[in-house]
Parts: sequence; structure tokens; C-alpha cells
Amino acid sequence: MAQKPSIAKGTRDFTPEEVSKRNYIISTIKMHFETFGFLPIETPSFENSDTLMGKYGDEGDRLIFKILNSGDFLSKVDNALYEKKDANALTSKISEKALRYDLTVPFARYVVMHQNEIDLPFKRYQVQPVWRADRPQKGRFREFYQCDADVVGSKSLWQEVEFVQLYDAVFNSLKLEGITIKMNNRKILSGIAEVIGAKDKLIDFTVALDKLDKIGEDGVKKEMLEKGISEEALTKVQPLFSFTGSNTDKLNSLRSLLETSEEGMKGVEELSFIMEAIATLGLKTATLDLDVTLARGLNYYTGAIFEVSAPSEVKMGSIGGGGRYDDLTGIFGLKDVSGVGISFGLDRIYLVLEELNLFPEEVLESTKVLFLNFGETEALYCLKALKKLREVDVKSEMYPDDAKMKKQMNFANKRNIPFVVLAGSKEIQEEKFTLKNMKTGEQFEVTTEELIEKVS
Repeated sequence: MAQKPSIAKGTRDFTPEEVSKRNYIISTIKMHFETFGFLPIETPSFENSDTLMGKYGDEGDRLIFKILNSGDFLSKVDNALYEKKDANALTSKISEKALRYDLTVPFARYVVMHQNEIDLPFKRYQVQPVWRADRPQKGRFREFYQCDADVVGSKSLWQEVEFVQLYDAVFNSLKLEGITIKMNNRKILSGIAEVIGAKDKLIDFTVALDKLDKIGEDGVKKEMLEKGISEEALTKVQPLFSFTGSNTDKLNSLRSLLETSEEGMKGVEELSFIMEAIATLGLKTATLDLDVTLARGLNYYTGAIFEVSAPSEVKMGSIGGGGRYDDLTGIFGLKDVSGVGISFGLDRIYLVLEELNLFPEEVLESTKVLFLNFGETEALYCLKALKKLREVDVKSEMYPDDAKMKKQMNFANKRNIPFVVLAGSKEIQEEKFTLKNMKTGEQFEVTTEELIEKVS
């Protein structure tokens, strides 16, 4: 007996309906990317391991899918190394490539390799799948799409202002209300670490803080203590967990907390500039919120950081995020090229729209007209009209087999095809067709031109 097929955990097959809905989201995002002046690029699904490793912190490195070398990859491994069973040491000997973890680091590699072909500032967008060896759960997959937009070669904070507007424009087009764009600045987090005496523990501090939504205040404090951050430092950082009020109130509180930190105050002023600009310009759908506990545990962020939350009635993780990275290309030898970018979480946005029933009906429209097949002569007659319908972009097809009429009609019903066209010897003789509206049951005798008019 043949083994029942399966797919890997954290991956999915997509039905025609699901693909249509995903394409609706992607086309909406792409349309706004291009409206804002971004240009499309694509990069390979896998990169050299040294391109990716060490760019996402220890936790990110553990989630990178490694690809085994081709051929007898164990033949070149020293027996002593193999006997040690040291996975990290062994991996570098048997795997030289890895599936991309995100689109940002490959983009940095792209900029360095193509620096003589692009004009700075360079605005690019990219919509491609990425892979992470994460534990699958609702809204979290091992294979998923990212929709990224980045600008490199500009330190202007107007870029951050535009990204807030871009998020707002996309979610407004998707009719997704109640979105919150959370914002913070890594300079503020560095300043906080400095004033509480934990400057040397900045990475541990931000990684733990980034887990606040998942493990709560007590869990964050416990992890910080385990990482060597003192009880005294935790006492000083306590106000972070209870910041309230408007964005202006929070900024004023941060100014008081960080008055002795030059870097922290710079972060406050950067956030203040962005938030004042957005307050003047206004947003259509989204709300911009200063969240001082937002850390985003990726090492390469150096300035503003973003995270987008779904409406409160939907229990979902972030559906977008990003930030400023002052020298990401420096890891590939191109120094002092600042960048900033954001990402849309396609799969999570899909789940949110599905839960809130926000997909337009027309998204699911497929075949609009089905020609029934009554034999070779009738089929050829129908194909002439079918060709003309397709020339005016009417989605149409002919049932391929000369089957019983009931079977063909049932096929149309199951596919929710709104119009069926019949042509027998009578219709052929009169150079007409019988058009049936499957929703109302009405039937019409029509010429080819009248058929096109009624279904277009």
C-alpha cells in the first residue's frame, strides 16, 4: 500500500481561493510600494551561509535552515570532529549555504554587489518567501512570504515619516481599521541601558524586553536577572513597564529618564520629529503609538523601530515591522550607507482579513462564463465565441468533455460560475447562443456581440 503523502510542518498548500486572496493582498501592497517610488528586485532563495550567519543574533542564527552540501558531504569531515558530535563545528564543514531568513540582509548583500549600478538613495521593494526553523503555531510558519520596502543611502528622518504613511495607506486600502503602528528607537533603549548601569548588557536587555508580549513583565525580569542584569538596574527600569499617556507625555517622561544619556536623548529627538510630522499630516486608518518596551531583537537596528499590531479583537502577533539600520552594508565591506525599511507579514495579514471577513467578493471571482460541450462541431463553434470573450478579458472556458448536460451544469454550480452558454444545432444554424444566468435561471438567445455585452 502506498504511503500517505504529507508536507513538512510549518508549510502549507494553497487552494485556488487562498491564492486569489493572497494575490489580492500582494497586489495592494505592490501598488502602494510603487506609488511611493519603490522599485522591485528579487534575490535567490538561498545564500552563502556566511552572508546570513551572525546577522540576526544568537536566536536568529538558530532559526536559519542550513542546506547540506551536495554529494558525500561527510567524506571531508575529520573523524575526531565527527566523534565530538559538536553540531555547530560540524555544520560549517557540511553546509555552505542556507535558506534566507529575511529579505533585509540579502538586500544589503545586493546593494554591495550592485553598488556601481544603482543610484543612491535607492528605494527597493521585494515580495518573496523566507524560511525560519521556528516552532509552528497560529500565524507562525516555517515558510512564509515577506513584503519588504527599504531605502538605502539616506539618513533623512523623512523616510521614517513616509514609512508610517505607507503602512497607513496599505491598511486603509485593505479596509483594515484599528491598526496600531508601534514605534520606538534603539538609541532610546541604549540610553536606558546606560542610565541603569547595564550598557554592557544591551543585547541581553533588548532581547529580553522584546519578549514582553510573550512572557510578561515577570518573565522579562527573570530573563534579565539570568543574563546578569542586576536587581538595582531592574528597579531603575521599572518605569518602562508602566509608561502611559499620549505620545507627547511619553516623550516628556523619556526626556526626564534619559537626561544624562546623550545617545538616549538623540533617540528621543528623532522620535519626536517623526511623531510631530505625522500629527501634522494625519493618518487615515492607523494609530501611531510610542511603545518604550518595543525592542525587536534583531542586532542590526540602530534607530527607529516599527511593529504593527492587528486590531485588538484579533488575537494575532505583529503583522509588520522594521526599522533604521545605519551600517548594515558595512558587514559586507560598504561602510556608512544608512538604510531604513519595513516589512508586511502577508500570512498574518491574510488571517486577520479572513477572521474579520474583509476580503471583497470580487477577489474570489474566477471563471465567469462556461460553454457547454455537446460534441465536436458544437465545441468548435463555441471556441470561436470563447476566443472573442477572452480578447476582451472575460474569464471564460469550455467544458472539455462531451458529457451529459446534467454533469456539466453541476460542474458550473460547484464552481459558482455565473453564466453558462449552450449551443446545439439550432443555435449554430441561427448563428446564436443560449445564455443562462445561473443565479436567476433566466435564459436569453443572443448573438456573439450580445453575449459579450451581457457578460462583460
